[in-house]
Amino acid sequence: MIRKAPISMIMTERVITLNKTDSLEKAEYLFKHHNIRHIPVVDGEVVVGMLSYTDLMRLSFADITNEDEGDTDALVYSMFTINQVMKKKVVCVSPSNSIKEVAEILATKEFHALPVVDNNRLIGIVTTTDLIKYLLKQF
Repeated sequence: MIRKAPISMIMTERVITLNKTDSLEKAEYLFKHHNIRHIPVVDGEVVVGMLSYTDLMRLSFADITNEDEGDTDALVYSMFTINQVMKKKVVCVSPSNSIKEVAEILATKEFHALPVVDNNRLIGIVTTTDLIKYLLKQF
Protein backbone atom coordinates (compact mmCIF):
# COMPACT_ATOMS: atom_id res chain seq x y z
CA MET A 1 0.00 0.00 0.00
CA ILE A 2 1.42 3.36 -1.00
CA ARG A 3 1.59 5.78 1.92
CA LYS A 4 0.23 9.25 1.08
CA ALA A 5 -1.21 7.99 -2.22
CA PRO A 6 -3.50 10.74 -3.62
CA ILE A 7 -7.20 10.13 -4.06
CA SER A 8 -6.76 11.01 -7.73
CA MET A 9 -5.32 7.48 -8.13
CA ILE A 10 -8.66 5.83 -7.44
CA MET A 11 -11.34 8.46 -8.11
CA THR A 12 -13.80 8.16 -10.97
CA GLU A 13 -13.03 10.90 -13.48
CA ARG A 14 -16.06 10.59 -15.74
CA VAL A 15 -18.68 11.93 -13.38
CA ILE A 16 -22.38 11.76 -14.12
CA THR A 17 -23.87 15.07 -12.94
CA LEU A 18 -27.21 16.80 -12.59
CA ASN A 19 -28.15 20.45 -12.66
CA LYS A 20 -30.44 21.62 -9.85
CA THR A 21 -33.04 22.49 -12.51
CA ASP A 22 -33.10 18.92 -13.90
CA SER A 23 -36.09 16.72 -13.13
CA LEU A 24 -36.20 13.92 -10.60
CA GLU A 25 -37.24 11.62 -13.45
CA LYS A 26 -33.92 12.38 -15.12
CA ALA A 27 -32.13 11.64 -11.84
CA GLU A 28 -33.87 8.27 -11.54
CA TYR A 29 -32.97 7.44 -15.14
CA LEU A 30 -29.29 8.30 -14.55
CA PHE A 31 -29.13 6.24 -11.34
CA LYS A 32 -30.61 3.18 -13.03
CA HIS A 33 -28.97 3.55 -16.45
CA HIS A 34 -25.45 4.02 -15.05
CA ASN A 35 -25.92 1.76 -12.01
CA ILE A 36 -24.72 4.47 -9.60
CA ARG A 37 -25.85 5.65 -6.18
CA HIS A 38 -24.55 9.25 -5.96
CA ILE A 39 -24.75 12.16 -8.37
CA PRO A 40 -23.15 15.56 -7.77
CA VAL A 41 -25.45 18.48 -8.56
CA VAL A 42 -23.60 21.25 -10.35
CA ASP A 43 -23.99 24.81 -11.50
CA GLY A 44 -21.60 24.84 -14.45
CA GLU A 45 -18.62 22.91 -13.04
CA VAL A 46 -19.19 24.02 -9.43
CA VAL A 47 -20.69 21.49 -6.99
CA VAL A 48 -23.81 22.89 -5.31
CA GLY A 49 -25.21 19.65 -3.88
CA MET A 50 -25.26 15.87 -3.88
CA LEU A 51 -28.21 13.61 -4.66
CA SER A 52 -28.15 9.98 -3.60
CA TYR A 53 -30.34 7.16 -4.80
CA THR A 54 -31.46 6.82 -1.17
CA ASP A 55 -32.67 10.45 -1.23
CA LEU A 56 -34.79 9.59 -4.27
CA MET A 57 -36.07 6.36 -2.71
CA ARG A 58 -37.38 8.33 0.26
CA LEU A 59 -39.76 10.08 -2.14
CA SER A 60 -41.06 7.22 -4.23
CA PHE A 61 -41.04 3.60 -5.15
CA ALA A 62 -38.27 4.10 -7.75
CA ASP A 63 -36.88 0.60 -7.33
CA ILE A 64 -40.18 -1.13 -8.14
CA THR A 65 -40.23 -2.15 -11.78
CA ASN A 66 -44.01 -2.55 -11.99
CA GLU A 67 -45.16 -0.46 -14.96
CA ASP A 68 -48.14 0.92 -13.00
CA GLU A 69 -45.78 2.56 -10.51
CA GLY A 70 -44.46 4.97 -13.16
CA ASP A 71 -47.54 7.18 -12.86
CA THR A 72 -47.15 7.30 -9.08
CA ASP A 73 -43.46 8.19 -9.35
CA ALA A 74 -44.17 10.94 -11.88
CA LEU A 75 -46.79 12.45 -9.59
CA VAL A 76 -44.47 12.35 -6.56
CA TYR A 77 -41.52 13.66 -8.58
CA SER A 78 -43.58 16.58 -9.86
CA MET A 79 -44.10 17.72 -6.26
CA PHE A 80 -40.36 18.15 -5.58
CA THR A 81 -37.26 19.57 -7.27
CA ILE A 82 -33.69 18.32 -7.16
CA ASN A 83 -32.81 21.49 -5.28
CA GLN A 84 -35.31 20.53 -2.54
CA VAL A 85 -34.15 16.91 -2.25
CA MET A 86 -30.36 17.18 -2.65
CA LYS A 87 -27.92 17.56 0.23
CA LYS A 88 -26.65 21.14 0.10
CA LYS A 89 -23.79 21.03 2.59
CA VAL A 90 -21.40 18.88 0.58
CA VAL A 91 -17.93 17.99 1.78
CA CYS A 92 -15.52 18.04 -1.16
CA VAL A 93 -11.94 16.82 -1.34
CA SER A 94 -8.93 17.81 -3.39
CA PRO A 95 -7.26 15.40 -5.83
CA SER A 96 -4.15 15.68 -3.68
CA ASN A 97 -5.90 14.52 -0.49
CA SER A 98 -4.52 11.14 0.47
CA ILE A 99 -6.59 7.99 0.16
CA LYS A 100 -6.20 7.61 3.94
CA GLU A 101 -7.56 11.13 4.58
CA VAL A 102 -10.57 10.49 2.38
CA ALA A 103 -11.18 7.08 4.01
CA GLU A 104 -11.17 8.80 7.41
CA ILE A 105 -13.76 11.33 6.22
CA LEU A 106 -16.02 8.61 4.82
CA ALA A 107 -15.61 6.47 7.94
CA THR A 108 -16.65 9.27 10.29
CA LYS A 109 -19.42 10.96 8.30
CA GLU A 110 -22.82 9.73 7.15
CA PHE A 111 -22.18 9.77 3.40
CA HIS A 112 -20.61 7.35 0.96
CA ALA A 113 -19.35 9.59 -1.83
CA LEU A 114 -17.29 12.75 -2.05
CA PRO A 115 -16.88 15.07 -5.02
CA VAL A 116 -13.26 15.74 -5.95
CA VAL A 117 -12.72 19.38 -6.85
CA ASP A 118 -9.76 21.39 -8.08
CA ASN A 119 -10.04 25.20 -8.09
CA ASN A 120 -13.80 24.92 -7.37
CA ARG A 121 -14.22 22.73 -10.49
CA LEU A 122 -15.59 19.18 -10.28
CA ILE A 123 -12.98 16.76 -11.61
CA GLY A 124 -14.05 13.45 -10.09
CA ILE A 125 -15.93 11.51 -7.44
CA VAL A 126 -14.72 8.98 -4.91
CA THR A 127 -17.00 6.45 -3.23
CA THR A 128 -16.72 3.83 -0.54
CA THR A 129 -16.79 1.27 -3.35
CA ASP A 130 -13.68 2.89 -4.89
CA LEU A 131 -11.92 2.54 -1.55
CA ILE A 132 -12.93 -1.09 -1.12
CA LYS A 133 -11.71 -1.95 -4.63
CA TYR A 134 -8.41 -0.21 -3.89
CA LEU A 135 -7.98 -2.17 -0.66
CA LEU A 136 -8.82 -5.45 -2.39
CA LYS A 137 -6.05 -4.84 -4.93
CA GLN A 138 -3.59 -4.61 -2.05
CA PHE A 139 -4.20 -8.25 -1.02
